Amino acid sequence: MSGEVPRQGTATAGTGRMSRVRHRLRGPRPEAVPVLVGRACALVGVLDIAAGVFPRFRHSRMHAIAEVLPGALGPFAAALSLSTGVLLLLLAHGLKRGKRRAWRAAVALLPAGAVAQFTYRHSIVGVLISLALLAPLLRHRDQFSALPDPRSRWRALANFVLMSAGSLLLGLLVVSVHGERMVGDPSLADRITHVIYGLFGFEGPVDYQGNTSWTVAFSLGALGLLTAVTTIYLAFRPEHPAAQLTEEDEARLRALLERHGGRDSLGHFALRRDKAVVFSPSGKAAVTYRVVSGVMLASGDPIGDVEAWPGAIERFMDEAKAHSWTPAVMGCSETGGEVWTRETGLDALELGDEAVVDVKDFSLAGRAMRNVRQMVKRIERAGYETRVRRVCDLGEAELERIRRAADDWRGTDTERGFSMALGRVGDPADGDCLIATAHKQDDHPGPYGDLKAILHFVPWGTDGASLDLMRRDRSADPGMNELLIVAALQAAPKLGIARVSLNFAMFRAALARGEKIGAGPVLRAWRGLLVFLSRWFQIESLYKFNAKFQPRWEPRFVVYRASGDLPRIGFAAMQAEGFVNLALPLPRLLRRRRPTDRRPCAHGTTTERNVRAA
Repeated sequence: MSGEVPRQGTATAGTGRMSRVRHRLRGPRPEAVPVLVGRACALVGVLDIAAGVFPRFRHSRMHAIAEVLPGALGPFAAALSLSTGVLLLLLAHGLKRGKRRAWRAAVALLPAGAVAQFTYRHSIVGVLISLALLAPLLRHRDQFSALPDPRSRWRALANFVLMSAGSLLLGLLVVSVHGERMVGDPSLADRITHVIYGLFGFEGPVDYQGNTSWTVAFSLGALGLLTAVTTIYLAFRPEHPAAQLTEEDEARLRALLERHGGRDSLGHFALRRDKAVVFSPSGKAAVTYRVVSGVMLASGDPIGDVEAWPGAIERFMDEAKAHSWTPAVMGCSETGGEVWTRETGLDALELGDEAVVDVKDFSLAGRAMRNVRQMVKRIERAGYETRVRRVCDLGEAELERIRRAADDWRGTDTERGFSMALGRVGDPADGDCLIATAHKQDDHPGPYGDLKAILHFVPWGTDGASLDLMRRDRSADPGMNELLIVAALQAAPKLGIARVSLNFAMFRAALARGEKIGAGPVLRAWRGLLVFLSRWFQIESLYKFNAKFQPRWEPRFVVYRASGDLPRIGFAAMQAEGFVNLALPLPRLLRRRRPTDRRPCAHGTTTERNVRAA
């Protein structure tokens, strides 16, 4: 019996070696093909650009390798190397994401590269490499089925600006690397002028010895032509605008919120009209999202019955897979995070905490509320008064004045907010929203009369409210936000509101623990970084502002697929929230406004509401 053990071990080892050999012969996993092909295209693109720009590179051993790779159509074709290299770099990202159109372009490019290798260099190796890269594309074509991303005509203008800037920098490099062949010593201004002329196909002020002038001229002309062709293509290709919330979708979401809106304080923000929605097969749950830079970004928990959440989440993931979008969820609750991770296999990371004030426990009495109490009393002595009303209780003239004031007091060119912002004020469909306003009579009233500050709350079920925005006149006294939050909390019982959600404090736990005695060096360093970033982002200030009202803290999470996706998700979230604006908005005069027809209020007449608010 003891003699059989080595034979079994030998057989097992032999089987393992055979399996590894078969694994290598099979090639990469199908799902890994898009990434591998995309990286190969990016590498070839960089090599082609280097071969077209740097004269020494074209005669180096590295260029001997680059010549047999697809895209390099000759050792002296600098212009073609430049343009092909840029196109391959542009194509690489689409291939990595499994885009169908990128696959079609690659399938067309690789045979052309093989023909060029044989025609210009008579290189059988180059032909074989082209066909070798073409083989996995054809074999795994089902891995390149992603649909196009949302796009608009502004993409063409953005491409023109970016490609022009890139062509100018790359052209300046092309002009400068041939310094030993330049006639004289042209200045930087002359070189820039030569690049600009060359992009349009004209001769510039810089001259070279020998045939270098032709090389530079063809390279600059190729860059200019590439910029023009890609811009024209983007301008005239079919438009696929970003999905918007339709009236039917909004009606279905409102019906779900009426039955289940009390579960999540962020539920009403699903009604932002720049979001799209997917419903569960039963229609009892939904997930709203927005696509930003290839990230399918949902916010908060799914809307509707918890038992139907998995169906909506599955539809969300199917949509992300169909377009090769990166799925992510910002600001879901602990329950939402558990369902998302269980149903999808995604990971969750605590992002921060939401401040929730229970109205019955709120009071200005006590030492902890001393600073807020003193500030409110001081502002009231200065002559300010507050009013808390439903949107549907406001007259049209006053509502329009509040809308214009909120827009003018915004402080930024773009509307900030996504996961915890509705994006509109005073819409007739949002009659249940609350507006708290501060007023003061002045001898010289401004364009909005005695109006000095605004707070807007959206419904949170039938007995809650969630803070949407805070705006104030810059000339008003400090403390307007504290004054209006206190006024809203004090008026809440008369309005049937038992809980109020305030701002979201990102990384609150780290800020709170990092300032306590005994905190370790890592935690203190992390807190120091957050305090430093607070100069640009309201991290520490929001935490300290919320803490004034002694709230309970509800953790919120970000759900993501892989750790490598977190930087991309963070950047997309910053774009969605309005901190980074890469889009080119329409001029204000061309923006469409929704009609402002009045809707009846479900909470009593205007007179009744004013009496109870008073």
